[in-house]
Amino acid sequence: MKNNTKTLDKLIEENYGKKGNSDRDEFEKGFIDFKIGYLIKEARLKKGLTQQELAERIGINKSYISKIENDVKEIRLSNLQKIIEVGLGGNLELKVKF
Repeated sequence: MKNNTKTLDKLIEENYGKKGNSDRDEFEKGFIDFKIGYLIKEARLKKGLTQQELAERIGINKSYISKIENDVKEIRLSNLQKIIEVGLGGNLELKVKF
């Protein structure tokens, strides 16, 4: 029996090309945006906050939080920092790899 199991990296490469390819870069950027929104939502829920409560803590409207959590809107770094640190009481740490 032949094993047709593929890794996620292999599937992405087959569909979007190797890293550095413009289609692959666009796909990965979208994934990062989605992941950030998902992480914000999970942290908000763990804190027992509604979107409205989080928005009020940082002085923005609820629809902005909703759009970020649902990957409809890209988030500015300054807003991400405000959401994490002021709204959720965390610390934002960035890491860059080359």
